Amino acid sequence: MEIMKLSEMKRGETGVVETLHGHGNIQHRLVDMGVVKGTHITVVKKAPLGDPVEVKVKGCALSLRLNEASMIGVSCERGRQ
Repeated sequence: MEIMKLSEMKRGETGVVETLHGHGNIQHRLVDMGVVKGTHITVVKKAPLGDPVEVKVKGCALSLRLNEASMIGVSCERGRQ
């Protein structure tokens, strides 16, 4: 497994949240939505230019801006969908 930014994951890939690099309100918003260390997260789809990114966390669909997705470090097995 490798650790990468959530923004680098491809549609259909699943990983586990390892780090959260946001500050202040952004970090609190992500935590409030359930994006915490150890949580499984799946990329459902990406907009044509990559922004926003739709992910699934704890059974809920979330839409994240690309800059928010780049703050989340995820361990992901490449090629596993």
